[in-house]
Amino acid sequence: MKRNDYISWDEYFMGIAILSAQRSKDSNTQVGACIVNEEKKIVSVGYNGMPTGCDDDQMPWEREGDSSLDTKYPFVCHAELNAILNSSISRLKNCTLYVTLFPCNECAKAIIQSGIKRVVYYENKYSSSESVQASVILFERCGVAFESYKPSGKSVALPL
Repeated sequence: MKRNDYISWDEYFMGIAILSAQRSKDSNTQVGACIVNEEKKIVSVGYNGMPTGCDDDQMPWEREGDSSLDTKYPFVCHAELNAILNSSISRLKNCTLYVTLFPCNECAKAIIQSGIKRVVYYENKYSSSESVQASVILFERCGVAFESYKPSGKSVALPL
């Protein structure tokens, strides 16, 4: 008899995004992303971190400093951008992005330019920021659907 308690596609792909976030070396915010094509195949994953070639131990990870150059902000690549840039395919037209944190306006522009048409996000803790408000405006005006992930209450654990 066929099993009925398997996880949904949204649970599966958000789970991949959550697992990807665990690769981030940022001590404050770990974000993961998973891009899926129309055939429900994963075409890329990403997490927030320093650009390829930067020694993580040589870069700042602080949120505050004497100047912005003493913080992580001018250096860290966001999970969404990493997933877009690391994609195994050249076009992401009509793909869905699963991401653990609602995209900032810079990532929203990259999402739109890449052709992604749907964003499913886990949390939106910066919803009142102008960056996220700009993302909403961009998504609405450019036809990118976005929705909050709806957990089913199932728990998934990695057996170690």
